[in-house]
Amino acid sequence: MQHDQFIGLVQDRAHLSSRGEAEGATRATLETLGERIPDHLALHVAAQLPTEIGEHLRRTTRADGQGTGEHFGFDEFAHRVAEREHTDEPDAIYHSRVVFELVDQATTGAVMDHVRDALPEDLRPLVDSGSTGHMKHGE
Repeated sequence: MQHDQFIGLVQDRAHLSSRGEAEGATRATLETLGERIPDHLALHVAAQLPTEIGEHLRRTTRADGQGTGEHFGFDEFAHRVAEREHTDEPDAIYHSRVVFELVDQATTGAVMDHVRDALPEDLRPLVDSGSTGHMKHGE
């Protein structure tokens, strides 16, 4: 999947009014994910995405190789994405679901299964729920 296609699909599925908003939702989600998962996994996901999109994950890896993998749950994830995206938390969560759905479609080798397994139980519904339907976490 190419960058323009990815961003266009985020815009369409998340019902965003501009490509800039879709870029912002993608950046906010992937930067926050990059803070939560281990460096090696962030780099593996990034390598399978268009360069401009993968950079959001690479940006959060540490030069000293010690890894990110901060420990935080759903509420902090929602807060960080919303703050980066300059939106409210329910919208940020929905946009994250869309981005995760598209990352899953754009990658191979069940990489999103590895991402899901690296997340705590309360964050897994973000990866599982996709852009349609309801999330079990209370969305």
